[in-house]
Amino acid sequence: MAVAKAEGWKSKQWYNLVAPEMFGKANIGETVADVPEKLVGRVVEVTLGELTNDLTKQNIKLVLKVDSVGGDSAYTKFVGHQLTQDYLRSLVKRQTSSVESNISVKTRDDYTIRVKPSCFTIKRARANQVKEIRQIMNNVIMSRAKELDMAQFVQEIVTGKLSAGIYHDVKPIYPLRRVEVRKTEIEAEPGSVAA
Repeated sequence: MAVAKAEGWKSKQWYNLVAPEMFGKANIGETVADVPEKLVGRVVEVTLGELTNDLTKQNIKLVLKVDSVGGDSAYTKFVGHQLTQDYLRSLVKRQTSSVESNISVKTRDDYTIRVKPSCFTIKRARANQVKEIRQIMNNVIMSRAKELDMAQFVQEIVTGKLSAGIYHDVKPIYPLRRVEVRKTEIEAEPGSVAA
């Protein structure tokens, strides 16, 4: 029995996992499969810190999916991202408000992306302020998505540029401590029907 298992393992091949072009096609590790077709659809998680060698970005997890294989390389595409749970917990403080939203937007190149941003206030906000903060947050996200293609929009999210834009627009309404996009996922690609 052990011999058969060893034979099965020998027939498998290692493939280099390649990040999408928007992340510089960096090598993000290796995976194993007996036939390349089995790799397609495999989901891989990697932190932005590992990808960019920037330890300050360890709290951002990128979710990538293998969408093609060529030679000994498995090429991935971006399907979403999320912040680590421990990092999100560290942002929540007593006597403050966490204003969250959940919005679907369409990018300039027709990708539909679900975006889940959060604003963390310095003090507890009133209900009408929370509503206004959420409205501004959604408006900023929608207008940026319309102006940018998917790759540019995702770059703005993971580099914190989108959060900075929200922070800038909300600040006059209510003092904020932090703005984060806690999660994104690609809901539909151009030409496909949203699930």
